[in-house]
Amino acid sequence: MTGSPKNKRMSKQFIFLISPRTHILDLAGPDQVLNEAIFYKAPFEIHYCSYAADEAGTASGLRFANLKHFADIEPREGDYIFVPGMDTEVLASTSSSVMKGLFDWLSTAYGRGANLCSVCTGAFLLAKAGLLDGKTCTTHWKYTQRLQQQYPRLKVQENVLFTEKDGIFTSAGIASGVDLALHIVEREMGAYFANKVAREIVVYIRREGGQAQQSVFMSYRNHIHAGIHAVQDHLVDHLDQKNSLPQLAELANMSTRNFTRIFKKETSIAVGDYITLLRKEKIGELLKNPDLSRAQLARQVGLGSERQLGRLMK
Repeated sequence: MTGSPKNKRMSKQFIFLISPRTHILDLAGPDQVLNEAIFYKAPFEIHYCSYAADEAGTASGLRFANLKHFADIEPREGDYIFVPGMDTEVLASTSSSVMKGLFDWLSTAYGRGANLCSVCTGAFLLAKAGLLDGKTCTTHWKYTQRLQQQYPRLKVQENVLFTEKDGIFTSAGIASGVDLALHIVEREMGAYFANKVAREIVVYIRREGGQAQQSVFMSYRNHIHAGIHAVQDHLVDHLDQKNSLPQLAELANMSTRNFTRIFKKETSIAVGDYITLLRKEKIGELLKNPDLSRAQLARQVGLGSERQLGRLMK
């Protein structure tokens, strides 16, 4: 399926390069994340291509049809090319002339500013193309030593979910491909948008590449209480407004007393403290814009004065 956002001029292409004997979850996980992002109006397009279209299929035997040849797609600056994992023997069995054309296409795309992303053993294809030389990267834990030995110029990282450096993203495989795709969605659309996508695919805690500290927009969501999720969504969307406890309780369809108790029970944090953390995170984002005054900063996070802003920032 190809996304069709209304604003084609601003859309970004996500191009999946499908090999013979592809690992299906390495493809399906990121693909589903991006399709859900398109459902929520992200300006993305998804394309599928191959360098061996007649042989493209999964390691379990499922076949793909009507795939474009990679040369028929022109990646633009800021686009993303995903290389899902595959049985690495196919790299040795593919003719050198086909591989040269593919590697030239990847190198040209990267030189023009496209991002390269591998899932699991997809890193071996990027490494064979010489695109990971001198770069930090990773792959499935069973293959990290082999990747390092086979391509000694790489800086292979152990025990990380994914890496990101200079427009090249590599992930450990299977579930970490979902983590990487959510990371990219957040990079393009913001933390709250990525949280909506994560919830849609029932991934309430998004994992960072090196298990770094999570955004508060993504934290405190490891529960399935619809009323509390509705309140959390409302707070993020209306942080510039006054949100009283009775209003929030009504939104959750509870009494005020029961709401404060249930909110802390489900999230492990008091609602007032949660709002404070949301404000701090939002202030951190807004401070990237040097044109905003302190009064404007205060208003955008629902504070009544610059003094309150100063206390919160301390």
